[in-house]
Amino acid sequence: MTVSTSIRINHTLYEQAKHDAAVEHRSIAGQIEFWARVGRTALDNPDLPINFIAESLASLAESREHSIPFVPRSAGR
Repeated sequence: MTVSTSIRINHTLYEQAKHDAAVEHRSIAGQIEFWARVGRTALDNPDLPINFIAESLASLAESREHSIPFVPRSAGR
């Protein structure tokens, strides 16, 4: 069950979230939540590059329905 809460944010930040949400196929709330997760993870793991964090979190959110499992080459020998 998802609980929603209304918050006030700067209009410029809202417009940036609206733009990025459209590009990333997320809702505006989903985009702001993604940014928050990236920021929280970056603060918790300061040695990781921010792009690695963002790409890892985006990957975790993707559907695994059509994914192909990784099989190392050495497993086939």
